[in-house]
Amino acid sequence: MPDETPKSSLFSQEPERPIPTAPEEPQPIFLRELPKHDERFRYTLAHILLPVDLLVEFHIDPITLRNKAGQVMVQSAHSEDGMIWAMRLLNDIDPRDPLMEIELADTPFNRIAVNWVAMNDPRAPRFDVDRMPDGASTLRGTAQRNIPAEIAAKEAGLAPGQVRKGLRHLRRLLQDLEQVFAAMHQYEFDVEPLFYHAAILFERHGFHYSRGEAFMRRIHEGFQPGGELRARLDGSTPFRMPHQADSIRGRSWAIHDGILDEPWDGVKMYKRLGVHAGVDTAPGTPW
Repeated sequence: MPDETPKSSLFSQEPERPIPTAPEEPQPIFLRELPKHDERFRYTLAHILLPVDLLVEFHIDPITLRNKAGQVMVQSAHSEDGMIWAMRLLNDIDPRDPLMEIELADTPFNRIAVNWVAMNDPRAPRFDVDRMPDGASTLRGTAQRNIPAEIAAKEAGLAPGQVRKGLRHLRRLLQDLEQVFAAMHQYEFDVEPLFYHAAILFERHGFHYSRGEAFMRRIHEGFQPGGELRARLDGSTPFRMPHQADSIRGRSWAIHDGILDEPWDGVKMYKRLGVHAGVDTAPGTPW
């Protein structure tokens, strides 16, 4: 039987030296502390979130993060109190929307929350659901609504809040976020989905509910045959068509249109690193 130990292994030439790890009781790192850390540490954390193939696809150098004209294509910002951190990956095709946008925030409960995450394909048509005809912000459709733009977005296959088709990188982005949180000694992180479809996406990527699971299950029951929400899909608006009961996206538009007896609010979720919670509040319902 051959010797399985490599003859030229470094481990055979000197005593084994364990890789440096976190202390036995690692202290979490919070966003408000990032400015105190070495710039290279902050740069590395941000770099983890930037898929190399996406950078190359849009002609951004994966090391320098510059485009062909030499412009840096990544922006980051902290709030004045340091408790919110945001990053944007820009593009040369349409500067109105970043390729990727992430906003994280420290919470009062000594955790970190993902406030917003979005990926946009700048090659796809844009729908101005985020602004009114006079240019005023709709706060992603949560404060006011540009109805003609929303109708066009719905007909194009988008979900509420989407200005463009996505890049289909969400699963990987969430995995990369887990790597960042591991580097920051955070075992869990929180999200507060702004829309019904976002909550379903998160649960299908392994998130659990800290608040709102029973509410989500009631919504699903309401869209079943004979359910009160299904009965309200009476065609009275373009967002309340009968067929919408049988898809996540359709339900989300109806909920965005105010079909519930209560506002969409208070749904909170969390993800434990490396653990898929297995929650499914809309079993068998396609996107």
